[in-house]
Amino acid sequence: LYRGPVHAASSIIRNEGPFGLYKGFAPTVLKQGSSQAIRFSVMESLRSWYTGGDSNKSVPKPFVAMFGAIAGGTSVLGNTPVDVVKTRMQNGSYSSSMECARQIARKEGVRGFYKGCLPRMNRVCLEVGLAFCIYDTVMDVFKTVWPSN
Repeated sequence: LYRGPVHAASSIIRNEGPFGLYKGFAPTVLKQGSSQAIRFSVMESLRSWYTGGDSNKSVPKPFVAMFGAIAGGTSVLGNTPVDVVKTRMQNGSYSSSMECARQIARKEGVRGFYKGCLPRMNRVCLEVGLAFCIYDTVMDVFKTVWPSN
């Protein structure tokens, strides 16, 4: 058990070397990158569909929240397998992300890659719906304060 972040870092470096601090780094970057790419792609597609492609039309906040929740849910379905690999890599039981993925596939099948999907979906749908509502509200304020010609 670690007594704090400095003790944790020094223990990991002593036992695993400096690269031990970066276990799960690649899947974390892949998960975060894919997550944002999926969310913004879905959100902007839904926004464009609702407005008929007219960027001057606004989308009512309840629809923004709903579209954001859909975007969040889509990102969960799209990257939960990467998230499962990332979490297990950070546990320290595997030597590489590929070995981890192979073990999950062999021992648990496809279902193993979606462990924890439903609780994550509940959290992320609310979080992303709210985040896009806040973003739209802030952008509305900016457009009022600094109108474009």
